[in-house]
Amino acid sequence: MPLNLREVLQAPILRFDTLDSTNNRAAQIIDADKAQAGLTIVARQQSAGRGQRGNSWIGLPNQALLMSIVLQPKMAIEAQFSFSAAVAVSIVEVLKSLDRRLDLSIKFPNDIIINDKKAAGILIENSIRGNQWTHAIVGIGLNVLQHHFDPNLPNANSLFLATQKEWVIEGLLLAIRKKIIENTMKEDLKTYIQQYNQLLYKRTHKQRFAEAGEQWEAIICRVNENGMIELKHNDGTVKAYPHGVLQWIW
Repeated sequence: MPLNLREVLQAPILRFDTLDSTNNRAAQIIDADKAQAGLTIVARQQSAGRGQRGNSWIGLPNQALLMSIVLQPKMAIEAQFSFSAAVAVSIVEVLKSLDRRLDLSIKFPNDIIINDKKAAGILIENSIRGNQWTHAIVGIGLNVLQHHFDPNLPNANSLFLATQKEWVIEGLLLAIRKKIIENTMKEDLKTYIQQYNQLLYKRTHKQRFAEAGEQWEAIICRVNENGMIELKHNDGTVKAYPHGVLQWIW
């Protein structure tokens, strides 16, 4: 039976003071066969929040939007990147609507950059049974109200620091959740790959990377439909790299 947009938007939003990880709680509900599309887990604070490459996402309570949305993608497993691109573009669209002056971009694979600093991270974890993509857990950590960050995080940003405004986390939650659900339920998500690349951080610019302990520079070209970043090396060759192989050097 096809999913109904209204029903997905009306799915429960479960709120918690503290969780180890909103993605973990969502996964537990899926494993118990109690998850419906649109179910959203929100925490005021995470004790073991996870980001890409096993990095942690831990902050002070009530300063960040920390949520996970359970979705049921109706597409082939091979379309995972177009789904991921739709999620990242959705968040940028909402943030851009808050303040058109914000310089917003997406750093490969799915960090949200405001004014050259990371303001949000996305961690999508997929549940696949056989050859069927049954669930996607879209985990989001967005810095909202932080006035300062640890000196060890010189490249971190928040909506407050970028705009000098105190944003209401609940309003951001509802707006971002709605936009992600609406966009990812569209029949064709391939257009989001193009939008993703238009927003790709440092596209057409030279960037330093580390691979297996060795550092080198290359020009960022694009991210292809398989979710691999294509880089042009100094000798003119273009090579595609999957997520997790390269380390970004700020």
